[in-house]
Amino acid sequence: MTVAGGSGTVPLGPAKRRSLLAALLLRAGTPVSVDALTDALWDDEPPVHARTVIQGHVSRLRALLVEAGLDAYGVELATQGGAYALQFPETLLDVSRFEDLVKLAGQQRDPADASLMLQEALALWNGPALTGTVPTGPMLAAARGLEESRLVTVEQLAETYGRLGAHGQAVALLRTESVQHPFREALVAALMRALQRCGRQSEALECFHRTRERLAEEMGVDPGKTLRRAYAEILDGEPDTGSHPTLAAAMRASGGGASPKKASPTRPPVYPASAREQEQPAAGAEPAPAGATPVTPAVGRRSAGRNGWAQPSPQGADEQRVQNLLPRAPRSFVGREEQLAALEAAVTDSPEGPIALLAGPAGVGKTALALHWAHHAAERHPQGTLFADLRGFSGGEAAQPVCILRDFLLALGVQPQDVPGGTEAAAALYRSLVAERHLLVVLDNARDSAQVRPLLPGTPHVTTVVTSRNRLDGLIASDLARPVPLGVLGERDAAELFVRALGRTGDADAAAVRQVARLCDGLPLALRIAAARLSGRPQWSVADLAAELADGQRRLALLSAEDTGVAAALRTSVDQLPNGDAWLLASLARAFTRDVDAYAAAAVAGTDVAGAHEGLDRLAAAHLIQEESPGRYVLHDLVRLYARSLDGPADADLRLVDHWLRALDAAVHAIDTTGYRDCALPADCRPGPVRAFADRDTARGWFAAEQDGLLAATAAAAGLGDDDRAWRLAVLIWPTVLWRPHLGWRAPLERALEAAGRARSDEGVGRLHSTLGVLLVETGHHEAALGHLERSLDPLHRAGLPEIAAQVLVLIGIARIHIDDPEGALRAQEAAVRTARDSGHSTAAMLEHHHAAQLALADGDQAAAAEHAAHALESVPPDETAGWRPLIWESYGIALHRAGLHHEARAALLTALNVTKEEDLPARTAGTLTQLGEVASVLDGPERGADYRRLAEELRRSIPDSST
Repeated sequence: MTVAGGSGTVPLGPAKRRSLLAALLLRAGTPVSVDALTDALWDDEPPVHARTVIQGHVSRLRALLVEAGLDAYGVELATQGGAYALQFPETLLDVSRFEDLVKLAGQQRDPADASLMLQEALALWNGPALTGTVPTGPMLAAARGLEESRLVTVEQLAETYGRLGAHGQAVALLRTESVQHPFREALVAALMRALQRCGRQSEALECFHRTRERLAEEMGVDPGKTLRRAYAEILDGEPDTGSHPTLAAAMRASGGGASPKKASPTRPPVYPASAREQEQPAAGAEPAPAGATPVTPAVGRRSAGRNGWAQPSPQGADEQRVQNLLPRAPRSFVGREEQLAALEAAVTDSPEGPIALLAGPAGVGKTALALHWAHHAAERHPQGTLFADLRGFSGGEAAQPVCILRDFLLALGVQPQDVPGGTEAAAALYRSLVAERHLLVVLDNARDSAQVRPLLPGTPHVTTVVTSRNRLDGLIASDLARPVPLGVLGERDAAELFVRALGRTGDADAAAVRQVARLCDGLPLALRIAAARLSGRPQWSVADLAAELADGQRRLALLSAEDTGVAAALRTSVDQLPNGDAWLLASLARAFTRDVDAYAAAAVAGTDVAGAHEGLDRLAAAHLIQEESPGRYVLHDLVRLYARSLDGPADADLRLVDHWLRALDAAVHAIDTTGYRDCALPADCRPGPVRAFADRDTARGWFAAEQDGLLAATAAAAGLGDDDRAWRLAVLIWPTVLWRPHLGWRAPLERALEAAGRARSDEGVGRLHSTLGVLLVETGHHEAALGHLERSLDPLHRAGLPEIAAQVLVLIGIARIHIDDPEGALRAQEAAVRTARDSGHSTAAMLEHHHAAQLALADGDQAAAAEHAAHALESVPPDETAGWRPLIWESYGIALHRAGLHHEARAALLTALNVTKEEDLPARTAGTLTQLGEVASVLDGPERGADYRRLAEELRRSIPDSST
């Protein structure tokens, strides 16, 4: 749900506003009642002030449409009685253009012209319909209707491709859609026909059986008439006409087409044979490859195979059982239920040659999980198991595929002198020998995809499990391996593994055990070594071990036992990295922040953003870092400790602080285009790329996502001993203090204030006192806020920043209202007006009217107060970023309440509430709810007031507090 204006995408705001616009667009030009809009925006009971919320969204939408210049194109949001109608030329709506193109395509005689129009129609779709709206009944119904129109058009385009003979394009189009809509039989039938016309009959039949099985398992039904008819036509070898099925049938009936033979009646669908099928002799046996031990042809009873078709099982299966090469099952295996289930699904859901890929960091327990599962799955593979350690990360040379193939062939009964010497010949013999055997193959510790490929059986009867520290994306792409990611253990499972490995049930200090689990990062290798260390010291307690491991300088050395250890395991992974990636890893380990994006990584490693992107992806593929969310990467503590020993930049913290300064400067510029909240960067701040912020909403989102990083950067800047950087960085975080205030910011801001004092910077002292005042006002600490706000005024004036001083005076007035000092509030507001007027600031007129409204209320002139309040709101500068509009409405509502005008106060505060929600200011929303509680207590009784205060408290608790 987007609107494109002359200067780009229009920032529509919250989901309910998008939904309101969608509801109006879906009934273009038709009046939509407030009741209908309420149903579209709220699925359950709408709030009591739903009409007011809708009015607020309508008002904001009108402003946005005008700001985007869309009124020049005839776009108008009109009020018609108790309804709203959105008037606009239909050519501006992509749904209308889509429908017009589809209709026009249907009128074309030339299929090439029709296909171009249908492609253009489908190109208008940018994702699921009505994304970004609230999931109410009306919105979901509209989205389903639009999706149905799209799917019909997809089928129409595929049919048009068929008329053109472009069957490959039809397959590509339909395959993607059939994955998303596996039970849409017309879509699957069209895909089957397209595959058959490409000469891929086996794939077409496989497509039918896969769909049939899913219908039976998930819906308990058989394929419908459409799917059965397509299946029968393919079995009949229907002429490749490329036409619609009915046309092909007509050609058969009339004797037309390329084949002169008489058409036969359509057969009923042939379904797979059951396990009770009669014994059938084999037609014959193919000769064994040259030099191989002869293999008896498969002629015994047929049994149901993986895909439902009857499969031959080898004669004399017991005689053909291979040597069991599986190592013993791991001891003290704990947890991993989710990963075991994912591994089971990966090998059972695959229609052909199941390959599961267990990938994860060093020491995470990939081999243990594979062996644990393999021992339980061995009974389902009656002809044996094969296992090979590919030594991809064992510190020496990786195993060569030809050597592994030799071991496998010997286990399969081939005589040593008959084993081919070349990889390709050995692989061919291996595949022929396992073609009809039910085996389990475990390929452990693979270095890369190329090492694994010659060892893949390529048969649906053999299950293959591969483990690796690398993601092996190539194996996923070329051989359809199903990835099963493996991460560290959660705290509970990690604690249980440690206790089991320790075997000392009497010394189970739960808190100390959990601390050891945390210090070992939940890494099974580290937990087992820690348990071994403690087991050899019976006089030690778990708490003693935890205290020893808490020393970060020694932890890696302590987590080593003879020839194994965390550092040794990590070393084998790092040794295979290119030098640039090892430097990047060391750079990230020396940085102060927990997680980074490509821009921060580029800054700290001294590379460009593209290179950082590529390096981060390679490190994530090697499981040395973790992509916690798209584009955000973290290091586990043990990896960080090890990587700090690598060669890396000595000034990583300074590089990162300068990056944060540049990023903050760019974000503040996007938010405040007036420039009066700018803060010059240090003269020696090193240059570098930062993220581009397209608009204010993008910058706001960045601030919200970077709470932890900003706190860490503020602390790091102070820790560098560079007072100039420390206070400037803290000054630039004012947007996040305004939008997401929490007391976790108080200590770092106070430290930055001390740094500004040491640097003798009036600007720094004034700005940071004012920022602390904002923080304390927004969190309800008005007495403490006054101290900071009043101490900020003189240094702000000395620094030549009267605009900020005017805002501070308004906040002083707000704080004094809250502590019941109306005279002091009026004096502060009068001073704010005078300061803004003398400096020529754009807020002067707004402040004058706001002050006049407060004076009028104090004199009992309610009409004048209302008029001045309205003028104040009209005078809010269009580019303001400090949240004046909700401040004015809230302070006006408080003044009305104190003047005894409670109904008027509630109306003003409800408006303030809508504005705070619209501008996404949760702390101010909570404050307004508290004030509404005061008014409701008078008008509706204490219980209703308590309801508002409870909502306010719940909202305050939901605001992230990085201090915790």
